[in-house]
Amino acid sequence: MLNLQNVDHYEVNDIDVKRTLNTEVLVIGAGNAGMMAAAAAAEKQAQVTVIEKEDSINLLRLGLGGVGTNAQKRAGLTINKYDLVEYLASFAQHNVDEGLIYHWANHSAEAVNWVEDNILKPHGAHLRSEPDAMVTSSAYTGFPTENDPTIDDKTFASYGQWFQEKVESMGVNLRFKTALIKLLTINGQVSGAIVKDLSNGEYIQINASKGVILCTGGYSANKQLLKEWNPLALKKNVYNDSPRSNGAGITSALNIGAIKDEEPAECIFDRGLVPIGTKTDDMYVQTATYKDWLWLGSHPLLKLNMRGQRFANESVPYQFIVNAASKQPGYLYAMIWDDNFEEYAKQFHMVGCARVGFPGYMASAEKLREDTQQYVDKGLVVKADTIEELAQHLQLPVANVAASVKRNNELVNDNIDKDFGKEAYRLTSVNKKPYYGCILGGRILCTFDGLRINKQMEVMDNQYHAIPHLYAAGNDSGGFFFGSYPDRVPGLAASHAQTFGRLAGQQAAQN
Repeated sequence: MLNLQNVDHYEVNDIDVKRTLNTEVLVIGAGNAGMMAAAAAAEKQAQVTVIEKEDSINLLRLGLGGVGTNAQKRAGLTINKYDLVEYLASFAQHNVDEGLIYHWANHSAEAVNWVEDNILKPHGAHLRSEPDAMVTSSAYTGFPTENDPTIDDKTFASYGQWFQEKVESMGVNLRFKTALIKLLTINGQVSGAIVKDLSNGEYIQINASKGVILCTGGYSANKQLLKEWNPLALKKNVYNDSPRSNGAGITSALNIGAIKDEEPAECIFDRGLVPIGTKTDDMYVQTATYKDWLWLGSHPLLKLNMRGQRFANESVPYQFIVNAASKQPGYLYAMIWDDNFEEYAKQFHMVGCARVGFPGYMASAEKLREDTQQYVDKGLVVKADTIEELAQHLQLPVANVAASVKRNNELVNDNIDKDFGKEAYRLTSVNKKPYYGCILGGRILCTFDGLRINKQMEVMDNQYHAIPHLYAAGNDSGGFFFGSYPDRVPGLAASHAQTFGRLAGQQAAQN
């Protein structure tokens, strides 16, 4: 037994349980995976209780990946499932349970279609698939997997409240401000959990006759667990965008004999603005509001290490530039660009949420400029009339930055990146005043190294036997990702959570 505690450091010994509640399926966590698990179990006529330590459900992700969804069929899109699974396995160096990836591919459309039919359509919304999400660069193939909730095909439709209303109408008992303390077992079978009502400090025992489903979202908010399981994440990330994810689900299962992935996996965005002069050791901001999030940061503009030298091909998946910077002095990096960036944004053909125009989060190049200007006003983006002045404000070696910009412009004129091989259409000059610059670090969205599960979503012990009546989904479950997130399969993280949540709910309800 590891006797681990979650980030809230609740004591797990000598608990004075004030009362006992009974349910059939207990879902822990009210996010993408948990809400789908609750709905699926309720559809099977199970009595379902969901506990969530915050006072609301977690924001349900807007882009949902899938293979063969109704929205994709309407758009005339066909995805080769075998090519996609091989891409995902190869992306992870096959350090995954490939059967789980196929299981997702085989069941993802069912989950996505359920959301559209049961959550969106009753409110006049639908899912839209994007043919041009299929982007192929010299090194990275993209797949048009994303399905976006919308009413007008121009903006996203947020559906979290609709989802909550749906599960409540199905008889699901949602208990907010209620935190997991520990799992309970009887003769090796999970029988329920001890939870804490955070509104009054009361401890409650919840018996779950059919099973417990862990959907607490990984551990990116828990610095203690990051130091133990993924110490590099604390060096290359300066923000955590999932402050709810404290590791409670994973640690509670480990404490009763479960096993987890042995290697870290994470989703990182390259949009974390860093105050000039800050070191990574001094910054790990927990935020759920996109604080100091620069959308332009994902665009393949000129990026330099903290010595003012270009260090990588900038035309890579979001996380890769952050990974590359972790092999440079100081783990952070600078981005340099000029006043033509609105035009550059149009030619880059970005994929996923970084694209300009729906379903990207920047509706237009003009909005991208507005987003950037707010950080100029805050002093996180520097604006100057000379490269030398810009470098001074960024506290970078002036001569090195000037030489790097000069070399960049030479490569643009030659229409070939002889240094790092960036595609010609993504080479951009830095020669129109004013010039802009900023310091960037990673933003960890979530961790993916979770509990080992089988295709029934059952959590396994160190002999790879299922722990009876214990299930995991979403970022509490493992075996699916390794290292970095494959962002050229847009919507995968949300779909992985919802698909496996649905399967876990169905499985538990059958006990």
